[in-house]
Amino acid sequence: MKIAVDAMGGDHAPKVVVEGAFLASKELAEDDTIVLIGIEDQVLPLFNALGGKPSNIEFVHASEVIGMDEHPTKAIPQKKDSSIVKGFTLLATKGADVFCSAGNTGAMLVGSVFTIKPIEGILRPGIAGFLPKESGRYNILMDVGANTDCKPEVLEQFAEMASIFASDLHGIDRPRIGLVNVGEEEQKGSILIAATHQLLKANTKINFVGNIEGREIYADKADVLICDGFVGNVLLKSAEAIYPLMKKRNFVDDFVQMFHWEAVGGSPILGVNGNVVIGHGSSSEVAIKNMILLSEKIAKSEISKKIKDACSKTSL
Repeated sequence: MKIAVDAMGGDHAPKVVVEGAFLASKELAEDDTIVLIGIEDQVLPLFNALGGKPSNIEFVHASEVIGMDEHPTKAIPQKKDSSIVKGFTLLATKGADVFCSAGNTGAMLVGSVFTIKPIEGILRPGIAGFLPKESGRYNILMDVGANTDCKPEVLEQFAEMASIFASDLHGIDRPRIGLVNVGEEEQKGSILIAATHQLLKANTKINFVGNIEGREIYADKADVLICDGFVGNVLLKSAEAIYPLMKKRNFVDDFVQMFHWEAVGGSPILGVNGNVVIGHGSSSEVAIKNMILLSEKIAKSEISKKIKDACSKTSL
């Protein structure tokens, strides 16, 4: 298995990406290979301080970089020799089984849509995030920023895709699906959420358990939380603020530690024809390592194929 990694992606690239890849190389299975993509004279010398490049890390040169502040729809077609475009090219041509980057999120989304394309039947791909639960596990939160405006049918598909993902990743037979709302009653909420509630309630492919209020987000009432990307992004970034606040006050237990985004490493894009993982822009070497390990797990479980197969069965 080959895991393509954008060596130039992130606020502290390429140094932390090389260091993270080096750490991950020690934990991968024997038949796994990391394919680092980046500017040769900036990436390869960094291995000298680490004792040399491990045998399970390959390198592909890319002469361009898509910056964190660049407009993705302009950068993708204009910078064809960038590390992100080359990563998607490897994924599209089966030169890699998964592609991950802590770089420009918009470019990763645009690259997914225009290079490997959405799965037929999927209205909009989404990004799945992770929120800690008091039980010691993570809720899957979807969407966390790809789609700030959604229709009920889009949220219903998010529920179906995230259910497959949660079942596969966490080994849950029928993951509990909760709809983020302002009250428990099914008539509560916006027009979008009220309509979505009815769709989820009638959907026999998922295990819908009803609305989940804000105070229940970290409780063990669901395994998947569904919302549009606006709400999801606010929830995710609010959760990311908890760890540094608690650490500053010298209060970090096992539960608080789960709020540190480094522990997960990344978020997959669900609903496209390939395995894609987006890391945090501020990733450290530990976060990069965990992003790569998550990418390995997602590729081996073939989440994208399972979602595609489920969509195919639906359309028959």
